[in-house]
Amino acid sequence: MILTNTETIHGTEILNTYGIVYGSTIRTKNVFVDIGAHIKNMFGGELRGYTQLLEESRSEATERMIRLAEEKGANAIINIRFSTSTIAMNAAEIYVYGTAVKISGNYVNQAPLNTSRNTPLI
Repeated sequence: MILTNTETIHGTEILNTYGIVYGSTIRTKNVFVDIGAHIKNMFGGELRGYTQLLEESRSEATERMIRLAEEKGANAIINIRFSTSTIAMNAAEIYVYGTAVKISGNYVNQAPLNTSRNTPLI
């Protein structure tokens, strides 16, 4: 599965468009991460617990989007966008969406891979 935030993939032709695909997850903070964040907030610096939580959430939402695209027969998702919103106190939603397409052409992967799926990130 090729993933990109652009509308086209250089060297390819879009053969079929399957429509919008999406993935989301809603996560809450661990109470210990929250306590650590409050302490870190007093002294400044990166809130690593929250950073890790958001990275895991983005990956999970992206995996869900990829599964929907694969079910439709797509081999690429173009025009990908991410959104984050607060659902309730201490809970956030990560939402990712894009357009599932079937491409062909002379695409050569020169992009780094998403190591969990060997998926090119372009």
